[in-house]
Amino acid sequence: MEAGTQVWCYQDSGDDPWILSKVINRTSDALQLKHDIDGDDAGETFSRPLLASSSSEEGAKYEGVELANAPLSDSDIAEGVDNDMISLQHLHEPAILHAVSDRYFRGEIYTWTGPVLIAVNPFQRLPLYTREILESYRQEGLFRSQNLGDSSAKPLGPHVYSIADRSYRQMMSEERKSQSILISGESGAGKTETTKIVMLYLTTLGSAHTESPSEGAEGGDEKLSVMERVLQSNPILEAFGNAKTLRNDNSSRFGKFIELGFNRAGVLQGAKVQTYLLEKVRIGYHASGERNYHIFYQLLRGATEEQHHKYCFHDGLTGGLELANYFHLTGQGGAPQLREFTDEEGLKYTLKSMRSMGFSEQKVDHVLSIIAGILHLGQVKFESKMSDGGQEIAQIADMKTVEDAAKLLGVDIDKLITALTVRILVTRNEEMRIDLTPNKAADARDSLAKMVYGAMFLWVVKAVNDCIMWENDSDIRSSAGVLDIFGFESFAINSFEQLCINFTNEALQQQFNKFIFKLEQEEYDRESIDGAFINFADNQDCLDTIAARPKGILALLDDECKLGLRGNDKSWVTKLNQTYLSGKNQTVSDNTRYSATKMQQAKGIFCVRHFAGNVEYTAETNFLEKNRDEIPLTAKSLFEEDSSDLIKEIYTVQKDQSEDPTVAQAGKPVKQKTVSQQFKVQLTSLIEMIEKTDPHYIRCLKPNDAAKPKLMTRKRLTMQLRYGGVLEAVRVARMGYPIRLDHAGYFKRYRMLLPSVSEDVLPWSMDDEDPQKLCVKFLDILLEEGAKPVTYARPDGSISRANKIRMTQRQPDPMEFPKSDVQLGLTKVFMRKGPHDKLESHRVFHQNASITLIQSWMRGMQQERRYNISGYAALVIERFYRGCMGRARWWKLREAQASLFLTNTFRMQINRRKYNRSRRGTIRLQAQYRGRTVRKVNAATKIQSYRRMYLRNTAYRKLKSATIALQCCVRVGAAKKVFDEIKREQKDMGKIKQHNEKLKMEMASLKAMLQAQAASDAGKVESVRAVAEKQKEIDALEARIASLEAELAQEKENVKKLENDLNAQEGSSQSLSQDLQYQKKIVPQGSASSTPMKRQHSRGASSNAVSVETVVDAVVVGHTITPEALAMHLAEVARLEEQLEDERRMSRAARIEVKNLRAAIVDKGVVDVTASTELSDNVSEISVNEIDRSDVGEMEPQMRAPTQEIPEKDTISKDLKTSVSEYFPMIKRGFIGEEEEGPEVVAVGWKQDVASRKDREEGLRDEVRVFETKVKKFYPLLEEGVDVTVWQLNKSAEVGVDGPGGEEFAVKSSSMTLKLHRRGDLLVQTVLTFNSTGGYLSKALGRRRDKAAHEPLPLNDIIEVKAGCAGFDHAELPSSSTKKGKSSKVKSENMQSSLFLTIKATPTPMASSRSYFLRLKSRSTRNDLLTGLRGILADLQVHEGVSISQIHTPAAAQHARRMPGSAHKNAGPNPFLGKRSDIMVPLGEVHDLINRERESYDRLLLMMLQGSSDLKEKEDELLSLRGKLHQSMAECAEKDKTQANDSKLIMQLSKKLETLLMENEDLRDNNDRLNQRLVEVECEKMTMQQS
Repeated sequence: MEAGTQVWCYQDSGDDPWILSKVINRTSDALQLKHDIDGDDAGETFSRPLLASSSSEEGAKYEGVELANAPLSDSDIAEGVDNDMISLQHLHEPAILHAVSDRYFRGEIYTWTGPVLIAVNPFQRLPLYTREILESYRQEGLFRSQNLGDSSAKPLGPHVYSIADRSYRQMMSEERKSQSILISGESGAGKTETTKIVMLYLTTLGSAHTESPSEGAEGGDEKLSVMERVLQSNPILEAFGNAKTLRNDNSSRFGKFIELGFNRAGVLQGAKVQTYLLEKVRIGYHASGERNYHIFYQLLRGATEEQHHKYCFHDGLTGGLELANYFHLTGQGGAPQLREFTDEEGLKYTLKSMRSMGFSEQKVDHVLSIIAGILHLGQVKFESKMSDGGQEIAQIADMKTVEDAAKLLGVDIDKLITALTVRILVTRNEEMRIDLTPNKAADARDSLAKMVYGAMFLWVVKAVNDCIMWENDSDIRSSAGVLDIFGFESFAINSFEQLCINFTNEALQQQFNKFIFKLEQEEYDRESIDGAFINFADNQDCLDTIAARPKGILALLDDECKLGLRGNDKSWVTKLNQTYLSGKNQTVSDNTRYSATKMQQAKGIFCVRHFAGNVEYTAETNFLEKNRDEIPLTAKSLFEEDSSDLIKEIYTVQKDQSEDPTVAQAGKPVKQKTVSQQFKVQLTSLIEMIEKTDPHYIRCLKPNDAAKPKLMTRKRLTMQLRYGGVLEAVRVARMGYPIRLDHAGYFKRYRMLLPSVSEDVLPWSMDDEDPQKLCVKFLDILLEEGAKPVTYARPDGSISRANKIRMTQRQPDPMEFPKSDVQLGLTKVFMRKGPHDKLESHRVFHQNASITLIQSWMRGMQQERRYNISGYAALVIERFYRGCMGRARWWKLREAQASLFLTNTFRMQINRRKYNRSRRGTIRLQAQYRGRTVRKVNAATKIQSYRRMYLRNTAYRKLKSATIALQCCVRVGAAKKVFDEIKREQKDMGKIKQHNEKLKMEMASLKAMLQAQAASDAGKVESVRAVAEKQKEIDALEARIASLEAELAQEKENVKKLENDLNAQEGSSQSLSQDLQYQKKIVPQGSASSTPMKRQHSRGASSNAVSVETVVDAVVVGHTITPEALAMHLAEVARLEEQLEDERRMSRAARIEVKNLRAAIVDKGVVDVTASTELSDNVSEISVNEIDRSDVGEMEPQMRAPTQEIPEKDTISKDLKTSVSEYFPMIKRGFIGEEEEGPEVVAVGWKQDVASRKDREEGLRDEVRVFETKVKKFYPLLEEGVDVTVWQLNKSAEVGVDGPGGEEFAVKSSSMTLKLHRRGDLLVQTVLTFNSTGGYLSKALGRRRDKAAHEPLPLNDIIEVKAGCAGFDHAELPSSSTKKGKSSKVKSENMQSSLFLTIKATPTPMASSRSYFLRLKSRSTRNDLLTGLRGILADLQVHEGVSISQIHTPAAAQHARRMPGSAHKNAGPNPFLGKRSDIMVPLGEVHDLINRERESYDRLLLMMLQGSSDLKEKEDELLSLRGKLHQSMAECAEKDKTQANDSKLIMQLSKKLETLLMENEDLRDNNDRLNQRLVEVECEKMTMQQS
């Protein structure tokens, strides 16, 4: 194992026990390895130690390391090199596992391992068993048996047909020796299917010249041939002996040996079936997911209505359950359906086979009746009652069930009840009746059911044998037996069945080892080599441990059964331990086959070491009860007396098998044989029969436990290879010389080990040479050279390059080994492992040296080639550089000539421009002087006229102001007098009038509610009609938008094309204008002198430059694109864009109206119809892109304070298109404080059809007054309190640490009352309080509800107020209750985001941010609270000095931050009061009113900014939701498309399948006709020959 060698390494963990690895380094005591993952060296490195038991003959062995075979090429795979794994160079467990796995994934499920055929279950239908393939194997076998055919043709691959054909040809040879095919494997490995295939092939070969079906036929089988009768027996045996397990849907729960009898001509005469160890335990119990025997479910699910009535299957008594789930014997595992076929079809197939096998209708009916009787017997239930002696005994709970069971079984009901509830013991010719308890009675019921079914199964097998059995034994010349036996089993808990099964496999393995050893001896004799030293590994000690008398496990079990009631499982296992573990503290027997630790002995567990491994058996699993399996006396009287004929016949078959005939002949009482005794007799006869025949072996493997195709669990496959004895057979086969090569392969592989030997002494080719002699000569020279010391120097002392490389490498072990370790046969070379490892190490050594030498030469050639390429490239670069330098000198001479010409031209232009510039400058100077003189005279005249107008206008305004002030003073006095009189008159009637006003308001609100409800009912139809009309309008607008977009795209393409053409024309004329451009640059530089007329000259130069530019642009040849045409197209594009924008605006407005109509349909009668709500809704629907930038620019100076400017937001200034004055026009505002309270005015400013702007402004003025009135009412609403549910979220973050901190809810879902509490007249002294509302009990008792539940929140701590649950998902808000129902209710309430309000407050020392989430009862209440809080915050900001409208007076500085409506305290004097006594106008009150108007206007502006922010957030949310909607629609469309494609593909495949099935039926009909014609022709030939 040199470095670079691939090996297999064993590992205990994982699904793959053997991992492919590569040797990194080898030391004297260990091997350094690395996992080779898909050829990558990035695997894990590990080491394996050297085994101490390794010898020089066998070579060095390392723990868990085996050499890997070289990977096969495609040509080797095509030639079938791996068809037989014996031909592999290294044959061991990982090599077999790897080969079987590779072939399995290539679809090749059959593999030879010497004489053993390995079959892997593919779990899918493969085209390997067609009529054509069967015929090809039949023809090949026929030609091979007669030494005909082409010997150079490629043989057919491994197949179950091949082994069946081999057995038939050997049977028909001169010796005429009988054959046997042994098929084994675990459940689900495919044993049953393989048995069917083998029988089909053998019966097909044996029925080629069969006689007419009518000859020798009896009864109902006169239409069937012998072949058909034999094949028809399989469905019957499967129905009564197969069941569904967790590993297999059609698992055989018994072993069978089918012997096919043939006459001298090889014609099939009949068959005989022998069964072994039926699993009767399954009758009473089966695990979940499993089923009982198939016949029960076939009868329950496939019976007709008449049969239901006949067999007492009453569906109405099942309580809605299926019959298979209702009955106790079939419903324990859930009664699952089978995947391959249905139970209804299975019953039809079973009955058809029974009738074709000669079963009469009456007998079939009796069999089904017994099956139904067993089902009803399992339904019998017991109840306890007290006997006369005071003991608990069993009593039948439902007599109807017992009557049905007795009737269907054909037995006496009284005796059946006795058999179920009484046990009879015979002691010294005296009977004792013992009444059973309910539990014992249930066990007796199950035992009776198992006994009846076991007897029924034996009777069915006997009836099948009577039908397919040959008539005369003298006609049988030889036979071919097929053994379908259970494989080796090892479960978590192993019982009596597993011991018998493993005992059978142990006996078969011994016979298998003898057969393999015999084949090895034959091969050694055939190759003329000595193999006498090979020791045969025998497992006879294991068989003796299990079955030998008197100390065998089964023998002691039989002795314990003879003790009767005194025997038990615990006593039996104690005797086993005393027999095999007699020494003190002994845990392993002397023969190492039996073992049990002290812990296992205490639990009643013992272990047996089989050929496949150690197996633990649990003694206390009713070993004795299962071994006895005796027929109780009550059952004997039940079946022997007063029973039907079929029951008596069935009981006779059971009694013949279970009774010992030898004891009966001696005149002693008849004793029943135990199960182990019966089984040993059957096994002994089976082994004797196999030894008399030529055996053939098929090992079935199960690739995975999930029953899925193309899936292999390598660990499970390794265990099956061990259990199946394949590895044991390989070990026996390789005990002598494990490495075998043919002469040519041996010489070709190792001739390179002698490179210094000349060809004259030892040729390199085997042409014209005797292979055996040449290999002998090579071996002699190799051993002779290996004994010499290794020298790398030549005779002259020099060392070659190759030898220098060899000196640097690690030297292999000397080539020294006994010559007897390598045996040269006639066709092969046999080697032991030690010599083979040394040969391989030397071969790897020479290969590495050769590879290194070749690599060094290749690297030298690569460097030389690289040098030559670099030299040639340098020469090319030098030539190119010289050419470039010459062209550069020539270009400089050309530029000198051109520069002289350009210089002369530019000098002429400079002189010409100087003259023109001087002339234009003089003319311009004269014009400026004359114009200045005239403008002075006109300005003086205008100033004088404005001064005179100003003096007269000032005098007029003063007179008008004094007059108005005087009128106001007089009116104020008169108003005060009237007010005092009214006040005195209404002193006593004030309270009554107040109550009247409240009643009026309540009546008005009720009327409004009734009107809204009536309007909602009446307006639904109109709203739906309006929605439909608006939807049609939207569709038309969308169609128009699509057409405009297409036209706009076309125009843009035209513009782009024109721009490209124009750029191309400018580029083409660029070369012609270079000279003039250069002159334009030099003229201004030359004219930069310090002359007094410098500016005039520059102007003249610019004019000349323009003319030159015009000239340059005019030099264009051919068709041109003018800028005017391009401008026309650009104007068309702008017009289309504007029209498209108008159409989109109209579409958006229509969508808004549809949305409002739909919302009105849903919420009509519930929405609060107020001016403020309509105003906010309309404003929210306006896109920011529809506001004009110019109007905003005009409003910005008015929205800035004189001391502080508000920065303009980039996002708003970029997107504003429509003037804000269209939505908020200039409104003539009145004095809110003096407005009379009256009924609310319906909002008309936004939705009323107006004819002029004046009407619109009046409507908006009314809406604003209503809105201000409503805002004014919010203060008392907040002072009274609003019921809310509060959550407080505190977020904390450490100073200097990036990222969010922890989140904590200080308040969770608390019901509180939110109030506005005044602590003074100033707004900064006002706080929001949270008071507990209390529960229903508090309300009933009248307790205080104004108790503070949380610390108050000052107004100046509030940062912002937002609608919804900002910064947190409203559906994830926690609940304060831990009850499941209440928590789910709160969570459902939190799903409505329109009820939430968020208040963000300033941070505290404990929290970096605070958020209050409020949930209100309705959306209108939420909107009112949102507007009220924003209005209060706007008042706070306005009174704190924030001025937006720039409408302020010196009196504004005297305003303190106070609540609206509170009186001034500590306010300074008004600067406008008492200034001049001769002025009658109250200027102080006028300025106070102006300041209040300014404050109201500023408050509206602040609230408008907040509403604009909310609008932007809602638009972003809508855009994100629209994107998600489009993505979901795209995904749905893709899924629909995929589903449609799948449906089309399924339809195509189904049609193709139907076509193939029809073609298959036609081919089958043609084949049948041809076969019939062939038989007729053969019959005619035989008739002619006889005549």
